[in-house]
Amino acid sequence: MSLVELELGEVSQLTLNDPPLNLVSAGLLSALETALARLQAAAPADVRAVVITGSGERAFSVGSNVKEFEAHRGPQGRARFELEARVAQRLASLAMPTIAAIEGSALGGGLEIALCCDLRIAGESAQLGLPEVRLAVTPGTGGTQRLPRVVGLARAKELLLTGRILSAREAERMALVNEVVPAGGAVDRAREIGAEIAERGPLAVREVKALVDRALDTTLEEGHDAEVEASVRIFATQDMLEGAQAFREKRNPHYKGR
Repeated sequence: MSLVELELGEVSQLTLNDPPLNLVSAGLLSALETALARLQAAAPADVRAVVITGSGERAFSVGSNVKEFEAHRGPQGRARFELEARVAQRLASLAMPTIAAIEGSALGGGLEIALCCDLRIAGESAQLGLPEVRLAVTPGTGGTQRLPRVVGLARAKELLLTGRILSAREAERMALVNEVVPAGGAVDRAREIGAEIAERGPLAVREVKALVDRALDTTLEEGHDAEVEASVRIFATQDMLEGAQAFREKRNPHYKGR
């Protein structure tokens, strides 16, 4: 059994597959890194969005196994922390949009994986949080960096310093999740959104994601310059011509990622 299952398609699905808790083990991280490499190599027209979820009903992922914490003490722990950081950054930097479909618990490193995604959909019984300080440790997979970018500095500090666990509805009010759906419906809804994205120009979608990702880390002037360069690239594509022609002919466009 693979700890990560990848179903490739225009809307691909990546499943963390170590139920019931989908613990972020070294084996799962290695399998996840391999799956992400396959997605990175996919042509824009072949993979247009990715849904990421966890196997079973209990958890998207509850993060690392607390029983292994002692093994991470001292210099030998660095390799594990660097692996987690590398895989998280690889997920966050995928060119195509990613959507986390969260059922059950998304805690610690599990929520950090979801924070690497562009969108998050949660079943109404989901619970989300970064409770590391309760165990006298710190988030190590981007939680302190990505959470403030999603919910704002004050909310992020509140959640990180208290280790409080949120219900799905509380997370929605904070914009930690984009949408709450009936329990069991997160994957279906995430795939619906993925299918909607897949109908758009895949090259333009990738450019937009890249531009938005850099928006908080650059000046407004630099961001505008990047938009100009992106526009030059996109207006040179066949997809742009197809989009304009389909608009004139009042039909649905057929984009090929070229």
